[in-house]
Amino acid sequence: MKKAILITIFFPLLLCCVDGEEILIEPSYSVEGKWLWSPSENRLDANTMYEFIDGVRYTYYCITCPADDVYWSSLDITDALPSSNAYTFENDTLKVDLHFGNELVALITFECDGGKLFMDGGFSQLWRLNSDCN
Repeated sequence: MKKAILITIFFPLLLCCVDGEEILIEPSYSVEGKWLWSPSENRLDANTMYEFIDGVRYTYYCITCPADDVYWSSLDITDALPSSNAYTFENDTLKVDLHFGNELVALITFECDGGKLFMDGGFSQLWRLNSDCN
C-alpha cells in the first residue's frame, strides 16, 4: 500500500522532466484589448489601433495623433470605423475575417510580458496599449 502511495505522489513529478531537464511552461497571453500599429519600427509613429473584444476586431485611425497612449485610451467603440472584423485566436494562431472571403491567418508570438505581439505575416508587430514596450 505504501508503494502505491509513493508511486501516486512521485509519478507526476517524473512527467515534469525530459532527460533530466525541466520543461518550462510558456505563459499564455491573450489578444483581447487595444493594440497599436505603426508604419515604422517606432511605436511613437502609431496611426492605427486595433481593439479585440469577444471575437470582434475594431479599427481606429488617426493621422495626426499625439505620440502617447492618452489619446488612444480615450477612444471607445463609437470612435471605431463602422465596419468590424470577426476573429479567433487559438493555439497562437490569429484568424481575422477581412470580408469578401479574405482572411488574415498569422502565427502569433509575444514579447515583453505580453506587451508586444509579432505576426508571421500581415501587420508584423503590434504594441499593447499602455504597456512599457518599445
